[in-house]
Amino acid sequence: MNSHLLPTYARVDLAFERGEGAWLVTADGDRYLDFTSGVAVNALGHAHPRLLSALEDQARKVWHVSNLYRIPEGERLADRLCEATFADFVFFQNSGAEAIECAIKMARHYQFSNGKPERFRIITFEGAFHGRTLAAIAATGNKKYLEGYGPPVEGFDQVPFADLEATKKAVGPATAGILIEPIMGEGGVRVVPHSFLRALRKLCDDQGLLLIFDEIQTGIGRTGDLFCYQHTGVTPDIMAVAKALGGGIPIGACLATAEASKGMTAGTHGSTFGGNPLAMACGNATLDVITADGFLDRVRKTSLALKQRLAELKDRHASVIAEVRGEGLLIGLRMVPPASEMVDELRNEKMITVGAGDNVVRLLPPLIIGENEIAEAFARLDRACVKLEKAHPRQAAKEAAS
Repeated sequence: MNSHLLPTYARVDLAFERGEGAWLVTADGDRYLDFTSGVAVNALGHAHPRLLSALEDQARKVWHVSNLYRIPEGERLADRLCEATFADFVFFQNSGAEAIECAIKMARHYQFSNGKPERFRIITFEGAFHGRTLAAIAATGNKKYLEGYGPPVEGFDQVPFADLEATKKAVGPATAGILIEPIMGEGGVRVVPHSFLRALRKLCDDQGLLLIFDEIQTGIGRTGDLFCYQHTGVTPDIMAVAKALGGGIPIGACLATAEASKGMTAGTHGSTFGGNPLAMACGNATLDVITADGFLDRVRKTSLALKQRLAELKDRHASVIAEVRGEGLLIGLRMVPPASEMVDELRNEKMITVGAGDNVVRLLPPLIIGENEIAEAFARLDRACVKLEKAHPRQAAKEAAS
């Protein structure tokens, strides 16, 4: 397979020509059940009629004008996001990594505007993933991502996952804020205890710090609420959003309170493509569907039904599946054999999934899936588990004897 694409991805030799709802179709007509959703991007599945209509309508009008002028579609999307959340202001960009960059800059500039320029450091957590820019990989702290790029960007202090005492000890005179994913998706679908998030909120309030949530993967309905923070009892000061916001069109957004964003005045930040009319039309169409009456209720019901089937699957194949984790339709299967083997077996069953840290297979179906797709997923997962049991007979025998 020859390609002039930079080989930074170990791509699977599989290409899709079109999509229909929760299904992807190859040029040969093979249908694959999509439980990756472009890594939590295609929240409404493929070729959703509302998104198609919005894209086609806007494409006939204007695609790009730059942020030198008003963009009414973006103003409307920002209004809707603020009305639905804690935020007073939104800045649009093109990706999650850019949203994280904006959040970091905002937290630092907040402290600068308060006469404390020495406060620029951000506390982050082991196992996190915040993106691939130089600042984002420094915030992530993963040595694999940092290697080869010279000294890491200064200003990030990493502490163990959900360790309150370590977090408190990391706070110092130079600390500006705390950055955390309420559910660590890439890190293995690890749900942060709500009690820990509440403790972080109090710590930030007591120390004059900003609390930043990375909801790039959890946001826009993925966990059963529009945003994950809404069922934690904890409200951040800044929130990074992306992935599902455009339904497949690249959009990133940084949401913030008026207080947290007070340092971001004219000239302090920018984006050439961010908030362009085409992306904003798709963002508004995505919100139209996800905020419609009953949609998130159906997501919660679907999640419950899927988790019940997965619990049954775990009991049936305990030598293969060690744990079922997650919230809403962000679900992780912690595996006994290598997670990559399950991803491969499922692909052989014409179901696509994606791995994560902590030996986890992520299940990220479109939010529109129904009973038929759940039944199909269960059957394919079951067959994959049987194959893995045969491939690892000693582990299966050990589990049977225990």
